[in-house]
Amino acid sequence: MAAPARKIALVTAGSAGLGAAIARVLALELGMSVTINYHSNADRAKALVQELQDAWATRQATDTTQAPPPVFHAIRADICKRSEIIRLVEETTAASGGRLDAVISNVGWTRMRDFSDLEDGVDEEDWDRCFGANVKSHLWLFHAAKKWLEESNAREEGSAVFVSTASVAGCKPSGSSLVCKGGDRIPQSYLRILILTKPELQPYAVTKAAQIHLIKSLAIIAAPSIRVNCVSPGVLLTVCTSSKPIFVNRLTSPTGRIGDFLFLPHGSKLSKRQTS
Repeated sequence: MAAPARKIALVTAGSAGLGAAIARVLALELGMSVTINYHSNADRAKALVQELQDAWATRQATDTTQAPPPVFHAIRADICKRSEIIRLVEETTAASGGRLDAVISNVGWTRMRDFSDLEDGVDEEDWDRCFGANVKSHLWLFHAAKKWLEESNAREEGSAVFVSTASVAGCKPSGSSLVCKGGDRIPQSYLRILILTKPELQPYAVTKAAQIHLIKSLAIIAAPSIRVNCVSPGVLLTVCTSSKPIFVNRLTSPTGRIGDFLFLPHGSKLSKRQTS
């Protein structure tokens, strides 16, 4: 009997923060081969690939699947451009022998503005860029990956997955606020530079809501062959936020806490380790 093949995952914006955390779980907990998409920082992406290779080498002795070792590599692509998304999927499937089983669509963009000031929220460039990154990129990626995910489901029913990272900003019309609210604190070890006192701009909140609705629509279109879902985290300690002292309001996180990374294990189960 032939050894089972490794499943293939693609993680966009996967070289740091939440994307890198997801890539680690897919690779080291689920034993998948992972393609890590990055926009510009090649050194960081290569370092993550090396980290996964080294970590897997230490675990290989305990692997009982009899499958070939997973393969990890990085591909540069601007996910705000449809042609780049198509190329990314083509290169990912070419490297995997024509296979793609899971896609984590993790790209997003924002610029800090004053949510309550309408004049500060009508910059057309911000709106266009937010719609491109937070809505259209997820649609183009799903469209490019759809054929391969359907083939994955044909091989093994229920195995094809497309997960999009949205935001609590799409659920509450105030943005993923980083505004200071009395009584909600994070540990002193995180109090380093300055307190951000403006929520994220209106285009971010609006486009994240549109993203969530898009993913719900794609879930209906793709069912039952592809499982489509999205997650809407609050503030997470990533490269962007870990150097900033953030006071969290209740719209950002119902628990008043900041998640330091988020896991996406089997099925729809989610668990988030948090810092209180």
